[in-house]
Amino acid sequence: MPSTNSDLPGGLKLLIAGGFGVGKTTLVATVSEIVPLTTEATITEASRGLDDVALTGGKTTTTVALDFGRISIADEYVLFLFGMPGQERFWFMWDQLCIGALGVIVLVDTRRIEDSFDAVDYFERTGIPFLVAVNEFEGAPFAYTAAEVREALQLRAEVPVVMCDARSRSSAVNVLIALVRHLQTTDYQSRPAAPRPAVPEGSLI
Repeated sequence: MPSTNSDLPGGLKLLIAGGFGVGKTTLVATVSEIVPLTTEATITEASRGLDDVALTGGKTTTTVALDFGRISIADEYVLFLFGMPGQERFWFMWDQLCIGALGVIVLVDTRRIEDSFDAVDYFERTGIPFLVAVNEFEGAPFAYTAAEVREALQLRAEVPVVMCDARSRSSAVNVLIALVRHLQTTDYQSRPAAPRPAVPEGSLI
């Protein structure tokens, strides 16, 4: 990534958000230069009605708190990555995870694009800059263009949409670079230093 006169600090707290099973834990693990911290718990029979595993490739675990990893980009930035839990019953944690965050990747699975609506709406309200990354899963019935995804999610024109494979390090790193470049085009000084967004009414369990 070329050098820049951006006022961004050298250490960036970034969030990885999205619905259940879209690949947030995979993306963090793929790019992290340290052994990632994960809080995966086994999906039990008690949660089968809450966690829809029909399209998640036999997924047997779920993030119950956060994932954490770190990666250095071009000797300019150290990115601290926080994967957010996707299930509605864990949304109460989003407020705390957002504190000090400068940018967000909203990861999308086009087989269940409606699962991304809540995350997109949430970050539009917080004002934290974000981009949408479409995780192109094997077995998806159709390949959608970035324009089609943008229309389906009703994104503002300034929100980038990129395609990726969360299992590929080079692909996932390119998403992070795209987010940093997006942040460089926004006014860092005008962003809240410690945003405290409100969870949508009725979203807590």
